[in-house]
Amino acid sequence: MRALTEENYLAPTPIQAQTIPVALEGRDIIGIAQTGTGKTAAFALPILHQLLLDRRKPAPKSCRVVVLSPTRELSGQILDSFNAYGRHLRLTSTLVIGGVPMGRQVRALLGGVEIVVATPGRLLDLIHSNAIKLAEVKFLVLDEADRMLDMGFINDIRKIAAKLPRQRQTLFFSATMPPDIAELAHSMLHDPARVAVTPVSSTVERIDQRVIQLEPGAKLPFLTTLLKQEAVDRALVFTRTKHGADKVVKNLVRAGISAHAIHGNKSQNHRERVLAAFRCGEASVMVATDIAARGIDVDGISHVVNFDLPNVPETYVHRIGRTARAGSSGTAISLVAGGEEHGYLRDIERLIRLSLPREDRRDPTATPRRDPARPGAKVQTAAKVQPGAKIRPAARSDSADPARPGKRNRRRRTDGKVNSSADRTQQQHPARDSAHGIARTDGLQGVAFLRRRDRSGGPHKRNRDPH
Repeated sequence: MRALTEENYLAPTPIQAQTIPVALEGRDIIGIAQTGTGKTAAFALPILHQLLLDRRKPAPKSCRVVVLSPTRELSGQILDSFNAYGRHLRLTSTLVIGGVPMGRQVRALLGGVEIVVATPGRLLDLIHSNAIKLAEVKFLVLDEADRMLDMGFINDIRKIAAKLPRQRQTLFFSATMPPDIAELAHSMLHDPARVAVTPVSSTVERIDQRVIQLEPGAKLPFLTTLLKQEAVDRALVFTRTKHGADKVVKNLVRAGISAHAIHGNKSQNHRERVLAAFRCGEASVMVATDIAARGIDVDGISHVVNFDLPNVPETYVHRIGRTARAGSSGTAISLVAGGEEHGYLRDIERLIRLSLPREDRRDPTATPRRDPARPGAKVQTAAKVQPGAKIRPAARSDSADPARPGKRNRRRRTDGKVNSSADRTQQQHPARDSAHGIARTDGLQGVAFLRRRDRSGGPHKRNRDPH
């Protein structure tokens, strides 16, 4: 209680008010809550209380509490919260994450600790190397379980759970509850209480949300102008790919804007330095991918800019929730160019049940020009698009050869005969890989088809993964 007073905690948030009493009873919990609702204290405070009621020295290489989270940054923040709330309790705790030497973590676990906050991959590595034993774990917390599903950690979580005692308390938190997560929760929890606050489809009323429609290729210069004209304290810019984040940062720095990128290709030390610079205001702009942004809990973010719209509408809600925290207001601006992003925008508006105000910055007098993302394809300007016309996503053409941008596969003849060997293969093996546009074939004919594609400079040479 003294630590909470020092942290200026005066009243519980809704998730804390609903979770803490149930957790103190020892029941398993499924909590539906987004980032920023105060859920860390919701599980940390009852766990600390119960550790004090049954204080004992942990055995070597063992622990009593395991908290799993999807990212290194979020794991570090959770551990900081445990240490802040338990600063007068003389608790032992450690962080188990990737990106840093394992030897230091092995040494920290030798004498045993009470609390381990970990990412699933590194914890599994330590289990396999016999550096940690989970037989004494009494409390398991899964934070942001839906993001762990997105990042491919579900199998790791199942393996970890299989090594835990059956008699334990499990606190399971997720912003959404897709079928895979619901199945995981059912397999890990016993008679759980369900606590839900702030449904994912809601957006904070204090956020001014705007959509700016641009010509393809105009996003980078417009973003530079936007960040210079707006009253920006701290801006978080989201891109879809790591390469895109680096490209945006390079452009902003060239324009004299202090910006840094944070994504999975950056080292842990770099990510920590960037986050620290962003927190203290040395860097006014941080450009991030969705995965890396998990766990970024920074006060004072005045603007969130969707440089690329997310293809999952729920992600939009998570993104803009980084601003307008602790009673303040914020601005969320989405840059939209191209037919595919208009489809994403419609999905977002359907989810949040709100039509976002649009600002059209396209040139209605411009003539159709080439889209740099699709050599050989024309882009319709605003003047060419008829009202109500259906816009076809640029990258979804079934007839386009991904290995040869701007070229068409040879067509079938109208008399029913096959025009090429590639068509013969497709006729015999109609299943196609939607990601690469190459036939999924078995047998020699399919192999010959793939080899011909290879010799002509196929996807192995040109269709590189933007990630």
